[in-house]
Parts: sequence; C-alpha cells; structure tokens
Amino acid sequence: ADGTSHRLRIAVVLMPFSGIAFLWFIGVVRDGLGRYEDKFFASVFLGSGLLFLAMIFVSSAVGVALVASRGADYGADVHVFGQALLIALSKTYALRMAAVFMMSLATIWLKTGLVSRGLVIFTYVVALTLLVASDVTVWLTLAFPVWVLIVSVRSLRRPALCVRWRWMLLRSLVRERCVRAPPRS
Repeated sequence: ADGTSHRLRIAVVLMPFSGIAFLWFIGVVRDGLGRYEDKFFASVFLGSGLLFLAMIFVSSAVGVALVASRGADYGADVHVFGQALLIALSKTYALRMAAVFMMSLATIWLKTGLVSRGLVIFTYVVALTLLVASDVTVWLTLAFPVWVLIVSVRSLRRPALCVRWRWMLLRSLVRERCVRAPPRS
C-alpha cells in the first residue's frame, strides 16, 4: 500500500505539468492552422480539449481523495461511489471528449489538406475506437496520449509542414489582396 501511495503522490505532482503540456499542444496546433481554422470545428476542438483536461484533473483529485480516505470509516458506499466516479470520469467521459477532440481536428485537417490523408484516416479510426469502445479495455486509455505523441513528433520533425502552412497563408493573402485591390485608372 505504501508503494501505491508513493506512486500516486508522484502522479499527482506530475499531473498539472502534463495538463500544461496539453494546453501548449492545443495552442501549437491552433497556431499551425492559422487562417485555415474553421470556427465551428475549432470551437469543438478547443471545447473538447478543455473538457478532457478538466475531467482528467477531477478524476485525479477523486483518486487522491480515495487513497487519502483509505483508513477512514466513511462506509463502503462512499468508496464504491468514489471508484465509480473515478472510472466514469476518466474512462468514459474523458476518453469520449478525447475522441471528439481528435475528430474535430481530423475534420479541420481534411478540409484544409494541411496534413496527409493517412494521418487523417488514422485519427478518425482511433477516435471512433475511443468513442465506441472506451469501456471495453483499460488499454484503450493509452490510445489518446500515443496519438498526441505521434502528432507532436510529426509536427516537430516536419518543419516543412510549417513552411507549407505559411506558404498557403501567403498565397491566400496575395489572392485576397488582388481581388480587393481597386482598379487603377
């Protein structure tokens, strides 16, 4: 039991930093989309990401409370309630918000063509799996962090992608300026 509480303390200390990293991930992705960001899907993307993060934080707090109240005599019902709440928040609702997060980003990518179709299809498959089968096995909880890692590494390893985004933005600005420019007399 002492090893478990030590690991939990480490996890509790690291959880805010992982949340900060996830917020940076959201910011980097949104910055990369630039003008191509669709307002509807971007709102869904941002909202589901923030809801996911909030649910993960709350489920972590519930886990800490459960461990802290181990020796207390609150009754078995309180502990069963806490465990059910923890599982519902983390495995059911948070993972489904992660799936919505992934699907909204994949849809933005599909509409803009900013990433390969392979990554879009992979994202849709993982997201639909999380959406439909998140309660099947605990191992599916690893799918979202692995996806975030893949997208992050891909973004870091492909600076040409950023150049492509900037080139597309520059092209659209030039087109817009040519269309809006008043005729010269």
